Amino acid sequence: MAAPTLLELRPLGNTGLKLSCVGFGASPLGNVFGIISESDAIATVRRAFSLGVNFFDTSPYYGGTLSEKMLGKALKALEVPRNEYIVSTKCGRYKEGFDFSAERVTRSIDESLERLQLDYVDILHCHDIEFGSLDQIVTETIPALVKLKEAGKVKFIGITGLPLGIFSYVLDRVPPGTVDVILSYCHYGINDNTLEDLLPYLKSKGVGIISASPLAMGLLTESGPPEWHPAPPELKAACKAAASYCKEKGKNISKLAMQYSLSNKEISTVLVGMNSVKQVDENIAAAQELATVGKDEKTLTEVESILKPVKNQTWPSGIQQS
Repeated sequence: MAAPTLLELRPLGNTGLKLSCVGFGASPLGNVFGIISESDAIATVRRAFSLGVNFFDTSPYYGGTLSEKMLGKALKALEVPRNEYIVSTKCGRYKEGFDFSAERVTRSIDESLERLQLDYVDILHCHDIEFGSLDQIVTETIPALVKLKEAGKVKFIGITGLPLGIFSYVLDRVPPGTVDVILSYCHYGINDNTLEDLLPYLKSKGVGIISASPLAMGLLTESGPPEWHPAPPELKAACKAAASYCKEKGKNISKLAMQYSLSNKEISTVLVGMNSVKQVDENIAAAQELATVGKDEKTLTEVESILKPVKNQTWPSGIQQS
C-alpha cells in the first residue's frame, strides 16, 4: 500500500520524478553523528516513509559504507514496491579517499547496489567534485555514468559539492541534459541563501535542485555544531546567539531553519539527516505547519537581524561531512 501523501511532492527538474519536499539524509545511519542501532535505523526509515517521505539519500562515504547497508536493510523491511521510493547514492568519495576514475565509479555502483539490495538507484551523484579535477569529471566520470544509465543501473546523474561555482563549470561543459540533478548543501538557509542566485541558471539548464543541510551542519541547532565544523568563529558565535534568542522566546531555531529552506518551491527537496523517529516527527511537523500555518515571520526577522553581520559567510571545503 502506498504511503499517504502528507508532504508536498515537487518535480525534480526534467527527470519526471516527484520528490517529497523533505528528503531523508541517511548519513546518520552510518553512525557519523553517534551510534544508531539497526532496529532504530529501520524504525526511523519506516516512520519517515509512513509520513510521506519518498526520497532517501546516502553514499558509500558515510560511515565507510555502513549508511548504505543500513538504508538497504531499512528499505527492504518496508516491504513495498520499489517504485514507491526514490534512492540516491554517490560515487567518487570513499573512506579511503577520492577516486573519480571511470573504472572506480563503474565498480562503485555495483558495490552500492549490493549494499542497498537494489537493482538500480534513481540518482547517482559524483560526490564532492571540488576535491577532484573538474575536467576529469567532465571528460571521464560523467561519460562513465552515462554508460551506467544506459545499462539501467542508474536512472539519473547528479553532481554534489560545497562551492557553487563547480555546478556551472560542469554544466557548461557537458552536453545539455547529461547532468540531471545538482545537490548543493549549506547554501540555502537562514545564514546563507547564495544558492538562490544560481536558481534561474539551473532552471534554464533543466536541472533538478536538491538542497541539503538546512541546519548548516549543526550551526542552526540548540546544541550547536560538532567540534570539526569548519565555520569561522564569528559565524559560530552569531548562530549560537540566534539559537539562544529563539530558545528564550520558546521557539526552536531548527524548526525555523527547516521552514525557511522549505519555503522556496524552486528547490525540489530539502535533504536533512535523521537518526531517530523523534527527528523524523519534528521535521515532518515543521513541513506540515509551514503548509498550513506558514512561517513565524516575526521570529524569522529577529533571527535574520542577528545573523545579518555574517550573512552568506561560508567556509573552505575541507573536513565537512557532506
